[in-house]
Amino acid sequence: MRFLKDLPSHGLTYSDVFLTPSRSDVRSRFDVDLAPGDGTPATLPLVSANMNAVTGRRLAAALARRGGLGILPQDLAVEAGADAVRTVKDAAVMYDDAATLPAEATVADALRQVPATVGFGVVLTDEAGHLRGAVPAERLQGEGAETRLSTLLDQDGPVVDVAQTAGPREVFELMVAEDAEFAPVVDGERVVGSVSRRDALRSTLYRPAVDGQGRLAVGAAIGINGDVAAKARALAEAGADVLVVDTAHGHQEGTLRAVQTVAGLDLGLPIVAGNVVTADGVADLVDAGASIIKVGVGPGAMCTTRMMTAVGRPQFSAVLETAAAAAERGAHVWADGGVRYPRDVALALAAGAASVMIGSWFTGTVEAPGAILRDGSGRAYKENWGMASARAVNDRFGGLSPYEFAKKQLFAEGISSSTIYLDPLRPSVQDLLDMITAGVRSSMTYAGARDLAAFRERAVVGVQSAAGYEEGKALPVSW
Repeated sequence: MRFLKDLPSHGLTYSDVFLTPSRSDVRSRFDVDLAPGDGTPATLPLVSANMNAVTGRRLAAALARRGGLGILPQDLAVEAGADAVRTVKDAAVMYDDAATLPAEATVADALRQVPATVGFGVVLTDEAGHLRGAVPAERLQGEGAETRLSTLLDQDGPVVDVAQTAGPREVFELMVAEDAEFAPVVDGERVVGSVSRRDALRSTLYRPAVDGQGRLAVGAAIGINGDVAAKARALAEAGADVLVVDTAHGHQEGTLRAVQTVAGLDLGLPIVAGNVVTADGVADLVDAGASIIKVGVGPGAMCTTRMMTAVGRPQFSAVLETAAAAAERGAHVWADGGVRYPRDVALALAAGAASVMIGSWFTGTVEAPGAILRDGSGRAYKENWGMASARAVNDRFGGLSPYEFAKKQLFAEGISSSTIYLDPLRPSVQDLLDMITAGVRSSMTYAGARDLAAFRERAVVGVQSAAGYEEGKALPVSW
């Protein structure tokens, strides 16, 4: 990457910079390879944040099906974390996890799991897990909250049997022929998942992130406290593909010791460590045994670190410096936080990040943990909170003595509750992946780059004013 003019001396955020087009022989977005090449199984440079409100089993599986990597949060107890890893490993590579309910469930029960939107639905099963039928989500619109799902049952729609289906193209064509947007997936009589027409199409275009046994890839965070070695071993034995050793201040002795401990186990897995924003932080963590460094202090939507402490760094500058330092040592960086638009992801990758970690943006999706809630006007949303907030402290340290717990609560930082609305046009994390990767692929074609290594080499970046940034936004209303 190079700047149009000299590198400014002040720190730069993603909104401070832009990419310019270069001469290109890349004719199509589909000629671009987005694999991060950081030693993980990912085929997309997108990672979900290890936050309680962001990454659970379902989102991790959905992300891996399209090539990204979900990182399960560190707050899970050892066995619960290992069980979550095993659940992702057991998930189908092609089909989504079905939202299953008994026939006597109500519309209100269904709307806590799926939005009333085309392409979604609930699958009704009996006590043995056998198929009773399906209710396409659009059928939920306008129905009373207490209406029984059995009265809305669609027993004539298509059913995909894994034993009789050759692949995603065949599933797509079956659903087109049946004029259906949603179908349950069965293995014999037992429900094993669900699929939408768009999901079947995606399966022909994306490469899933899988391990050596063909199972979905997943990462897990272990933090720096407690028995780090025991947790690392348990997660590795459960099948985790990546271990993340991180805390808010990654350039501290406790983090270095934890990384050294995990590296000393010789588990054969990539070790991610952070968070830092300087070349010195990168050097020390790589020397301790990390191969990927997580970069970002304060750019996240739920983070108040910069306003509380003045500590942090504008994210584009942080990624630019740390990525160069990591490359000198044969390591990589993940840009953690601060992305609001696909352009920001492209800029992070141009600055040298191998992957970009996304938090709050993914919270407002169907697959994120927690039930779908609705405000007074009926808009669907999910709750989000920071990992240093009072809410996170309550979850993490509730077992302490009353005195020690009160001390933790007194100095909590971050936002404890935020409403993240589901985008009616993009309610799924897979919808966001479509949008983000479309933008990044186009950025690479403008730069004349067929892969991320070439993008980092060919990208040309300029600095703009706040007015320049605003000029690039589409008008929400007509002239």
